[in-house]
Amino acid sequence: MTKIGDCPYLIEAARKGCVVGGKVVVFRSTGSTNDIAWAYAGNSAYHGLCVLADQQTAGRGRRGRLWYSRPGESILCSVLLIDTPIEAELLTLTTAVAAAEALSTFCGLHAGIKWPNDILVNGKKLAGILVERRRVGGRACFVAGIGINCNQLPESFAGCDLHTPATSIRIETGAPVDRTDLVCAFLAVLEQWLTKTTDDLNRAKNDIINHWAQLSTLLGRHITLEFDNQTYSGYCRGIDPTDGLIVQLESGTVRAFAAHSTSLVRAE
Repeated sequence: MTKIGDCPYLIEAARKGCVVGGKVVVFRSTGSTNDIAWAYAGNSAYHGLCVLADQQTAGRGRRGRLWYSRPGESILCSVLLIDTPIEAELLTLTTAVAAAEALSTFCGLHAGIKWPNDILVNGKKLAGILVERRRVGGRACFVAGIGINCNQLPESFAGCDLHTPATSIRIETGAPVDRTDLVCAFLAVLEQWLTKTTDDLNRAKNDIINHWAQLSTLLGRHITLEFDNQTYSGYCRGIDPTDGLIVQLESGTVRAFAAHSTSLVRAE
């Protein structure tokens, strides 16, 4: 990231007149950017606030997994949305699509989405998303958190207990990336999608699903899932932003699996 003292001013200047990223706070180190974002949720003036950190000491991912980060290597970002007409599942898809598109246009990477919340490049995890929902002051509020591996070298991941093999933009492109510029690119794409959901939610849902399908690493593949302490196998047929991943089971039955209670065991 550009000199950390200048970072919020550079992003706010680039995002002047915009909602998402129009206000920015940056920390050298914090436990979790999501937790910081929630501290602002009681004031609607902070709708669209972007919280960034150079390092997280207690970053979390899905199902309480830790998000590993060292100073200066990652984008650690949370966006606060207050009183927004969108559900958590759709916001997760939207954030994933925005991240994949930003990585493609800004870094030239072919990024794919591994349901429900991982961004992969060449089969390795480059980014992860965690969307949280709470009611604050009678309003539905969301925090969309994302961690993007930017400038790590292979040795950065040595000794890490990773659920999925990891990579970084630097590893994939051979060059370091300016994290501030990439944050601005991501925030711009995210706002474009969120504006669509405000203008016409049903149409936006269809557009997001179609883009997710183009970027999905699972669509059409044979997968095995764990749900409610049982294992299910079948072919991924699509996504429903409310009900979850649509799978045609080996019995022929088609059903949806909600992200919050399902784990992907493997994809073939």
